[in-house]
Amino acid sequence: MSTLTRRDYRSPFGDMVEWLESPWTLLRPIGGHPIRVEEFVADGAYVVRAEIPGIDPEKDVEVTIDKGILTIKGERQESKTDKHRSEFHYGTFVRSVTLPAGTDEKKVEASYGHGILEVRVKLAEKEAEETARKIPVRQDQHIKPT
Repeated sequence: MSTLTRRDYRSPFGDMVEWLESPWTLLRPIGGHPIRVEEFVADGAYVVRAEIPGIDPEKDVEVTIDKGILTIKGERQESKTDKHRSEFHYGTFVRSVTLPAGTDEKKVEASYGHGILEVRVKLAEKEAEETARKIPVRQDQHIKPT
């Protein structure tokens, strides 16, 4: 099972791997299918949105946070029907994202709707910022070590 941290789709190859069919499936990440995510800060929370349509979030998805890493893990089950063609991805998927400094791992919420899993991690309240102050520089007076 592979774990990706902060994957960047803006590489020269972008989504090209997704366009390829067999026998090129060896180019895909080992142990699962990629999950597309977006992340941003909104309303005092760090938000991660994952594109995982066609799953039951209560049965098929597990969201965990451990030591500053948010992990989304799940499985898309294939129904046993006589298909002529299928381009759907079935099986397990895992994606990990490093949380930025200042997130409160105890205040996390997750919701799912319209094929999008959204995880919100509250940002810690900013401490009162000290105002900048000027430090005087004395001329020809060395500071004696204590």
